[in-house]
Amino acid sequence: MMPYMTDKFGNASSSDHAYGAEAASAVEEAREAVASLVGARPREIVFTSGATESDNLAIRGAMRRHADRGDRLVTCAAEHEAVLETARALEGEGKRVTYVPADEHGHVDAGLLEEAVTEDTALVSVMAANNEVGTVTDLARVSGIARAKGALFHTDAAQAGGHVKLDVESMGIDLMSLSSHKMHGPKGVGALYVRGIPRVRLEPQIRGGGQERGIRSGTSNVPAIVGFGRAARIAADEMEEENVRFREWARYMMGEFSKEGGVLNGHPERRLAGNVSVRFPGTESKAVIAAVSDRVAISAGSACAADTVEPSHVLLAMGLGEGAHSSVRIGMGRFNTFEDIREASGIISGEVRSLRKLGARS
Repeated sequence: MMPYMTDKFGNASSSDHAYGAEAASAVEEAREAVASLVGARPREIVFTSGATESDNLAIRGAMRRHADRGDRLVTCAAEHEAVLETARALEGEGKRVTYVPADEHGHVDAGLLEEAVTEDTALVSVMAANNEVGTVTDLARVSGIARAKGALFHTDAAQAGGHVKLDVESMGIDLMSLSSHKMHGPKGVGALYVRGIPRVRLEPQIRGGGQERGIRSGTSNVPAIVGFGRAARIAADEMEEENVRFREWARYMMGEFSKEGGVLNGHPERRLAGNVSVRFPGTESKAVIAAVSDRVAISAGSACAADTVEPSHVLLAMGLGEGAHSSVRIGMGRFNTFEDIREASGIISGEVRSLRKLGARS
């Protein structure tokens, strides 16, 4: 990224001179890398400011542009707030939204989803992998349900991109949101896959200079896009090896946590390798987080809602009840080592023990 923040300063939209052409070429190289990661064609990738914007563009854009298909949006109660808040806003505009419950693992209930998708459904939006509990969705099955009723299918793949093998063709995906920083790229940049531009047409949410084929106007953030492309290539090369390592570490962590009564949240097998969502019954998650915060970075739920005192809507949607107040989320990264995992496991387990002793005395 550094050359594009210093010497290579051209505007990618000004390709009529050498500086702009150089920047435009770098953007297109990154577009190819992101497209390759998900089995898409480069012209089907639209760069955005991140997955939240991509979700808004996909959902608002599809529901407004394809009103002739119907006025119903079907989504899951355990989606990220970027999807749920957008759905609620559309309800305020008169669109009809069905929120399908999640099962005990955080999967959208496939039977209820099939009932919910009717002939007047314009769009189905179900995430590829849950951002809190790590459960991975069978996207081909969900897209099949949507397509059977003529609806478009969108998936928020912010968590899955770069960590789970994705193929938009075999999985039947029409729209897919991606985030750079979830695969160790820079923050503030993401992408939206749009099937067969312009076959799946969207109503633009940002208008102006007509960049990104008119779907998302605005001067390209060249350094961030270049970083996103590089991160996508590294993720494609290292995904399999990384996931083997993460699964081993997750097993170790849960082995340690189970000694303190820890219970894994989410699906035991179909899950992100680098996610450990665990509940310690009888222990407040906020107390655990506060006790370890100077040594270990963990959270109670989504990083986007870390300041709220309310329990995670995802865990509540899974029917955990009180378990939603005793759960913490741990994420592993490419630059972690097993020593980090061992140390973090010991610190968290030790603080859970201490908190239980304090609770027993009070």
